[in-house]
Amino acid sequence: MHVGGMKSLILISVLWINHLTIVDILTQEHLSSPFELHVEQITSGKRHHFFGYIGQCQTVPWNASGRYILAMEINTIDRMPLAEEAATIVLIDTQNDHAIIPVDETHAWNPQQGTMFYWNPNKPESQFFFNDRNLKTGRVFTVLYDIETRQRVHEYRYEDTPIGNGGVASDGSSFLGLNYGRLSRLRAVTGYPDALDWSASSHSPMKDGIFKVAIESGHKQLLVSYHQLANALKSKEISLENQGLFINHTLWNRSSSRIYFFVRGGWRGDKGNRINMPCSIHADGSHLTLHETHIGGHPEWAEGNLLIGRRNSKQIIYDVDKQELVGQLGNPEIFPDPEGDVSLAPDGKHFVNGYKKDKMNHYVIYRRSDGAYSRSAGFDKGSFAGDIRIDPAPRWNRTSDAILVPGIADNQTRQLFVIKIKAHD
Repeated sequence: MHVGGMKSLILISVLWINHLTIVDILTQEHLSSPFELHVEQITSGKRHHFFGYIGQCQTVPWNASGRYILAMEINTIDRMPLAEEAATIVLIDTQNDHAIIPVDETHAWNPQQGTMFYWNPNKPESQFFFNDRNLKTGRVFTVLYDIETRQRVHEYRYEDTPIGNGGVASDGSSFLGLNYGRLSRLRAVTGYPDALDWSASSHSPMKDGIFKVAIESGHKQLLVSYHQLANALKSKEISLENQGLFINHTLWNRSSSRIYFFVRGGWRGDKGNRINMPCSIHADGSHLTLHETHIGGHPEWAEGNLLIGRRNSKQIIYDVDKQELVGQLGNPEIFPDPEGDVSLAPDGKHFVNGYKKDKMNHYVIYRRSDGAYSRSAGFDKGSFAGDIRIDPAPRWNRTSDAILVPGIADNQTRQLFVIKIKAHD
């Protein structure tokens, strides 16, 4: 791990090192730091290990007991995957010296987004979701895998509308489905190479959009279509002179009653206007709302219908139902880039903002009760950019006292690190 050079950072004894572990103890740049940040590298070797990004509400890489961490293992990180190139799905055993246990593989992944991992809220100790793709047809589907039986217990395949998981509801009722072929065509970093785009013939198809899939029965429902979204955009006098609409960041709120997302267009550099419209719907697809206030970055749900994001230079809180700004976290000194990757701990008490500075990713852990915070040293993100960039993407554990983050290790491989948070007595 490479440590950034903050002027008054304290680095307390680096160190014990063996072939698997590097532990640094880092504190905030202020002597009055409310908590220490202990950083441990948990993967190593010649192959690369990563989890993916934070594109779902309460994305937790750890299973219910905290023993296993989900990850992917790949051979190269300097390009998007080839169509036939699989990533190995692995478990990291935290009770056995972080041993790597291969369990399956997937052909629906990319090095920035991953494969949309999510532990099944109904069986979070042993079951998780990931996306996969049929190599012959290109059809994307979602897999439910059980680590106890070491098998796929369900595959959510839809021949007419092949979709993959775009966000699991935390109440375990359903997941949102997206056409990843369309996403791949219109913004490669959000899709999977060679995925079938079954709605490519239309800029705003009536039968494609955001789907909701019942986890138990597999019943599929189209919540909102691109055609509906196009009409809503036209009502706002927004020109649709682009190569088609697509959807990013489909986020359930914590109570699984609201869905926030962005409808986009013109992101490939083609002629035509660029669209980036924040929208929300209720869980049944009703109450489609196009929001005039744009909350930038990767927004994160707080309590109820409150969303944390960026407005100008501030880390703000936005009420989705009232469509108004209702609060702010910290200030620009604490959060130099409020548009960075953000995540709220499961218990709601701590918030993390991951931001880029030069060739490093940094993390600010912020306590909401009193505004106290600590800032990590830098994690090397290498020179990777664009579709293969290494975003900060912080992901909390279930006990709200550790965060999984990516970084370039000393041997120049991409590896996983855990930031453990210890409050001062």
